[in-house]
Amino acid sequence: MYDVAVAFHELSFVPEGDEVVVGRVDTDSYAVLPGDGAALLRKMAEGMPPDQAARWYESTYGEQVDMDEFLETLHELGFVRSGETADGEAHGGAAPGRLPLRWLARAAFSPFAVVVYVAVLAAWLLAAVRHGDLLPRPRHMFFTDSLIVVQFGILFGQLPLIYLHEASHMLAGRRLGLRSRLGISNRYFYIVFETKMNGLLSVERSKRYMPFLSGMACDVVVFSLLGLLADLTRTPGGDFSLIGRIALALAFTVLTRFIWQFQLYLRTDLYYVFATALNCHDLHDASTALLRNRIWRLLGKPRRAVDEQQWTEHDRRVGRWYGPFILLGVLVMLGFVVLGSLPVTVQYVEVAVQGLRAGPSHAAFWDGAVAMVLLVTWLVLPAYLSWRKRRPARTRPAGPVLTEGVN
Repeated sequence: MYDVAVAFHELSFVPEGDEVVVGRVDTDSYAVLPGDGAALLRKMAEGMPPDQAARWYESTYGEQVDMDEFLETLHELGFVRSGETADGEAHGGAAPGRLPLRWLARAAFSPFAVVVYVAVLAAWLLAAVRHGDLLPRPRHMFFTDSLIVVQFGILFGQLPLIYLHEASHMLAGRRLGLRSRLGISNRYFYIVFETKMNGLLSVERSKRYMPFLSGMACDVVVFSLLGLLADLTRTPGGDFSLIGRIALALAFTVLTRFIWQFQLYLRTDLYYVFATALNCHDLHDASTALLRNRIWRLLGKPRRAVDEQQWTEHDRRVGRWYGPFILLGVLVMLGFVVLGSLPVTVQYVEVAVQGLRAGPSHAAFWDGAVAMVLLVTWLVLPAYLSWRKRRPARTRPAGPVLTEGVN
């Protein structure tokens, strides 16, 4: 059958230096091939039968190719249509459907929209220069005297803002013609939104930055709009109204998520920007493994080091000097805890304790008591669930595992 063309799924070919990233956009299956291997695959994807492609490869590169092994690899990657010839595929292939919301994506990232975003940021900067109380402060989180209202107001108030962040990623992908999807999930009892950037590796590297950075850009615009709303809704005396105080509280949560992106020891938006700019395929795992190995060697325990050959030479080379950026991310996290999270927690506890001192006959007592229970729950329960998840299987009772959902 080597004289019959092989039927392939629609493949993308993106040059990355001396290598080429080849993949299926519909399944997000990718492989990094040397230039000659990608050229051979391209010839076959264009309809050249394997035996003719092998002769072309030998005449072009002066070497023979093991076509059996090459085709086996392509089958394992899912690039080949099973049980079809190229002629059959040509008549049976389905045309790609219309991409929803692409018009909105183009409008959201148009030059006019960018001008509007910059104008919003400039307006907030001017307002913050005139009124220093617009600058984010931990005390802005407490927009009312009731800690329970603060807890649930912040919890549910920031959900649409997180949705906007992830929707920006999705729209940036749709703008490039990718079928990026936005979904909702949970981490324990926390609601989270997730964006799947399907097909991002099928576009040029220079076009991948906007999908990664669009979420942070959205945060800047939302933060500025909330600050302007607080400034425009002041009372006649110049104080913030309830709407303004809520806006500033939500703006502080937006700022915390923006700073969180600088924790480069995690796979944050900025991490993917770094990995893309440095042309690395698994910079996170390579750099953290190299950093741990270095620490184990300094401690005199080289046996605990992992095998570094499982990553590409380029990832290892970049990972050796990317380690300090991981430590920088840890410092950013510690700095934010000291300057942001700790002051909020201290003020929260102080207000709760003041309520408890009022006695059971006052509403402040019960507000403080429930607030402290909620605080302990938010802090302790996720850690406990994470510990249970990581427990060795042998410590768990044997038997079927049943899962129920809320209908």
